[in-house]
Order: sequence, then C-alpha cells, then structure tokens
Amino acid sequence: MIDTRIKLARKKAGYSLRDLASSLGGKVSAQAISKYERGEMTPSSDVLIAISKVLGVTVAYLMDSQGVELTRVDFRTKARTTGKDRARVETEVIEWVERYLQIEQIIELDGTNWNQPFEQLQTIHSIEESEDLANRVRERWKLGLDPIPNMTELLEEKGLKVLIVDLPERVSGFTCLVKRLRDLADLPVIVVNKKSSLERRRLTLAHELCHRLIDPNLSQKDEEKAANRFAGAFLMPRSHLEKEVGKHRHSLGYRELICLKRIYRVSGAALLVRLRDIGIISSSVLTYMFQSVALCWRTNEPEELEPKDNRGEYEQPRRFERLCYRALAEGLISLSKAAELMRCSIEKVEAGLKGPKPIDANPH
Repeated sequence: MIDTRIKLARKKAGYSLRDLASSLGGKVSAQAISKYERGEMTPSSDVLIAISKVLGVTVAYLMDSQGVELTRVDFRTKARTTGKDRARVETEVIEWVERYLQIEQIIELDGTNWNQPFEQLQTIHSIEESEDLANRVRERWKLGLDPIPNMTELLEEKGLKVLIVDLPERVSGFTCLVKRLRDLADLPVIVVNKKSSLERRRLTLAHELCHRLIDPNLSQKDEEKAANRFAGAFLMPRSHLEKEVGKHRHSLGYRELICLKRIYRVSGAALLVRLRDIGIISSSVLTYMFQSVALCWRTNEPEELEPKDNRGEYEQPRRFERLCYRALAEGLISLSKAAELMRCSIEKVEAGLKGPKPIDANPH
C-alpha cells in the first residue's frame, strides 16, 4: 500500500513526478518515484523520511500499517473538484481514521459496528418513499418526534464516524467506506464541509445518512432529491411541524420563520421547502416567499445559528477526543502520544486533562 500512499500524498501536494524529484534535491529520480508508485520498487528509509517531509505527511501514513483505504467516495460534484482537491481530502480522512482506529485499539473498543436501523439497505423507488424511510429510522432509533438537538452527536452515538474538514467550496459533504485488511468490517464515515453553516452541515449529515441506508432504484438526480427529502423529514417531522405551524398556511412572517428555523436548527430555505413538500404551503406560496420575505435565503442564511468567525465550532465530533482523554486518564497513553493523536501541543493536552488552574484569591 506504500505505493498508493505516496501517489495520493503527491497529488494532495500538487506535485508532478519531476516536481517531487526536484524538491528531494536529486536524492531520487522522477523515474524511481514512478516505480515506487507502481509498486515496482520500495523506497529506502531515508528516502521515505525525505518524501514525508516534502509532502507534509507522516512516515506512519506512508507506511500504511493498518491497510486503510477509502472506497465508494462520491463527492457528487466531481466536475467542480480537482484531482488535487480529492487527494487532499482523501489523505486527511485516511490519516484521521488511522488515528481513530489506534485509540479504539488501545482502549480495546470495537468501533466498527454501527447501530444500523435496518439489517439491509432499503430499496426506494420514488422520492416520496424517503419520507417514510425517515420516519422508520426515527422509530427504530427511538427518537420520538422532537427536533434533534445535535446531529453530529446522534450519528456518533449510533457508531458512524463523522469528520468536519475543509472541502472544496461547492461540496457540502460525502459518505464513504473505509476498507481494512484481514477481512475486518468496513467503517462508514460521513465527511462534512467546515466552510458550510451549521444549518447546512446538519442537513448534509442527514442527507448523507440517507445515502448510507438506501439502495435506490432511482436515477442519480432523483437519488439526490430523495436524500434531500429524507433530510427534511428526519430533521423536521411532519406531525411536529403541523403542531407548530398548522396544517395549512397562506403566508408566514419573517420572525415566525426565524423562530422555526431555530427550533429545528435548519436553514430557512430548507424549512420553506419542507413546508411545501408536506402541503402546509402551496408551490405558489413558496415562490412568493422566495420573492419577498425569504429573498436571497438560498444563498445567504438569515440570522445564522453559528457566527461566521466560528465555522465548524458548533456540534463538533467529540468522540475521538473523548477517547484520547479516557486513555490518557487511565494511563494507557502518554501526554506525547495523546498530543500526536489529537494533533495539538502537549501543553494543550495537559490543560485538557487537568483543567484550568485555580485563580489565587489572595495574590501577594
């Protein structure tokens, strides 16, 4: 697998074979690097260290001791993503998954089994069927009909691994499977864009959850529509919305809509579309709303839940960090190992373990 890792890291860095050879100061030729990537030669340890430094990855990543690779990665906007973009994201996901697996192995946890609501993938034949699917998932997971306060926490609790990372501007997120050696179970991972608003990230998580559950008998375009419909139904159940809004409305005001989007923690535009989808408002009312009260809501989120300066800070994945501190508290790993796993300073890890220093009430 070292061949695949070198090639992926090179593409992530945007280097050609000649560029990499040049950056290595003539230590090896472009032809030799090409042979490394084809698996025809194996780099020596000093060459491997030099390559890792130039490409900005760890030697452990290039060595690929766990045999981790991504499969079924679908950005769903391939025309708008470059090979460098895709390689960068895939490399980051792989590095993160390997660190995640390390800490789970240290604590002797089996993080491969996620609480799937159904024993097999669900076949849907129409966009409307995804509405029923969302209701059945809520029922299987015993979520009731109340709004979901934290989508990231819910999915992590159910065993899905969630990563918030910088993605290309037009990519909201994607789901993929992580394959491992020794016939170990594939790991389902959902990746969402840190640049997106919290409202959009929550919808993306629900959208990608749908892709994780279905085996659609639909065109790709309709599959995306079905996933959107699932996300709306999962985050904004019909019966709950009808209690809050009423079964039929001819108009809604700005402040009411803002209050509703805060209840369900979704975008204003998604809320309006959901009201149309379940018949609370008509298509003509939806059109009028987007031309009046909700003008520009498709591109500019009104009264965002998360300040723009804090993108990605709310509803963060916390399980990986929590496991690292668990292992540290139990003496299973050192401060330096925890810092290595969490990619932060030893000082920050120590502060996270011991808490803030008490303030001296009687300074001299």
